Amino acid sequence: DVVETQEHYKSRWRSIWIMYLTMFLSSVGFSIVIMSVWPYLQKIDPTADASFLGWIIASYSIGQMVASPLFGFWSNYRPRREPLVVSTAISVAANCLYAYVHVPHSHNKYYMLTARALVGFGAGNVAVVRSYIAGATSLTERTSAMANTSACQAVGFILGPVFQTCFTLIGEEGITWKLVHLQLNMYTAPVLFGALLGVTNIILIFAIFRDHRVDDMGRQCKSINFEGEESGVLDQDAEGNVDHVAVVAINFLFFVILFVFAVFETIATPLTMDMYSWTRKEAVFYNGIILSVVGIESVIVFLVVKTLSKKTGERAILHGGLLIVLVGFFILLPWGKKLPNIQWQEIKNNSIPKTISTEMLMPFWSLQAMQLPSNHTVEPVGCPVTQSWCLNTPMIYLAQYISSDILIGLGYPVCNVMSYTLYSKILGPKPQGVYMGWLTASGSGARILGPVFVSQIYTHLGPRWAFSLICGVVVVSLLLLEIVYKRLIAFSVRYGRMQE
Repeated sequence: DVVETQEHYKSRWRSIWIMYLTMFLSSVGFSIVIMSVWPYLQKIDPTADASFLGWIIASYSIGQMVASPLFGFWSNYRPRREPLVVSTAISVAANCLYAYVHVPHSHNKYYMLTARALVGFGAGNVAVVRSYIAGATSLTERTSAMANTSACQAVGFILGPVFQTCFTLIGEEGITWKLVHLQLNMYTAPVLFGALLGVTNIILIFAIFRDHRVDDMGRQCKSINFEGEESGVLDQDAEGNVDHVAVVAINFLFFVILFVFAVFETIATPLTMDMYSWTRKEAVFYNGIILSVVGIESVIVFLVVKTLSKKTGERAILHGGLLIVLVGFFILLPWGKKLPNIQWQEIKNNSIPKTISTEMLMPFWSLQAMQLPSNHTVEPVGCPVTQSWCLNTPMIYLAQYISSDILIGLGYPVCNVMSYTLYSKILGPKPQGVYMGWLTASGSGARILGPVFVSQIYTHLGPRWAFSLICGVVVVSLLLLEIVYKRLIAFSVRYGRMQE
C-alpha cells in the first residue's frame, strides 16, 4: 500500500497548522473583550443592567450552538475553505460592528448583543476545524492533533485577556477618527485587533490551506469535498455504519464535562466571597490568579496526554479524567463544623444572573466586582443572610478549594481531548462535519445551562446540594462510560480492518 508522498504530507500538515491557528483565533475572539464588556456596556447604554450583561456574554455560546451544525453540514459537501472563510468573515464583520455600537442614539445594548452573537456564530467554524483534523490524520496521529487543537484553544482563552490588558494603555477616550465615526480606545481596539487577525487568517486559508484526507492507516484518499487535482484513491473503508449508540454516549459525556467545568468557573467568585469574606476586588484578584494557573495547567496536560494515551488508550484516560473531576467536586462538599462569617447587610445589585456563558478565565461576578464606585469605602463581606443556608452550612476551607481547583484543572482537559479523539475515531472515514457540529453544539449548550444551574441551586440550597448534584451527574457519566466502554472503538477496528 502506498501511504502518501512527501509533498502531500507537508501540505497536509501545513493545512492542519492553519486549523490550529483558526482555533486559536476563535478563542481569542471570545476572551479578548470579556474584561471590558461590562464597563463598555455601561458607557454606551446606561439603561443596560447586570442581567442584560449575562445575555450578552451568553449570546456567544448561543450563536456558536446554532452555527456549528450548519457549518459542519456545509463542510461535508463543499470544499472546507468555503465555510472557513465565510465564518471568519462573519466574525470580522461582527467585531467591526462591536467597534461601532456607540454610534446609534438608542438601543445600543441590542447592537452589542447582536455583535457578540455574530462573533459566536462565526466561531461555529470549530466544527469544521475538528472535522478536518479528524479526516486529515491517521489513527496514530489523531490524539496528538486533537490535543494540539485543544491546547491552541486554551492558549487563546488565556492570551485574550492579556491582549485586552495591553490595550488599556490607550485609555477610555483614545483617538477619534471623525471621518468614519471611529473611536479607537481600550474598548474598541481589542475587537479591531481581532478583526485584523481574522483577515490574516482568511489570507492564510486562501494561500496555504488545502483539503486533504487520509484513511485510518494514513493512506492518501480523495475527499468527498476535495478541490483541484488531488491524487489518491477512493477510500473503500468508508463502507459500514457508524455506531450511533457510541456517538450519543460521547455527546452526553461531552455535555457533562463542559457543564461541570462551566459550574466550576461560575461558582469561583461567589463561593470565595461567601466562604472567606473576600471583598469583590480580592475575589477578582485571587481567583484571577487561580484560574490563570489552572489555564496553564490545562495546556501542560494537553501536551502530556498525547504521550500517555499511546500507552493506556483513550478510553482509560477518559475514565481516569472523570474520576479526577468527581474527586475534585467531592472535596468541595462542606465537611467541617465551622460556619462562614455572616453578612447581615444586604448588598444591592448583587443578585446572581440567571443566564450567562462562562467559557472564560474570569466569570461574570469578577467583571461586576471590578466596577465598584470610587467612593465606596466599606463593603459588607461574608455569606449574605438572604441565603438561608449560610446559617447552618459549614464553610469550605481554603485548602479544600485550592485542592479542588488543581484536580478539576487536571481532569477537565483530559476529558476534553479524549472526548474529541474518541468521537472522531468512532465516526471513522465518514464525513464528520455535522457530527462535530452537534458535539460543539452540545458543549455550547452546557456552557449556557451550567451557570443557570448554579444561579438556582447554589443561591437557594447552598454548596452542599450544588456539589452533591454535580457529583451525582459525574457518577451517572461514569456508569454510562462503563456500559458503552467496549463500543468506544475506532471505526476501522470495529470492522476488523485494523487491530486496536
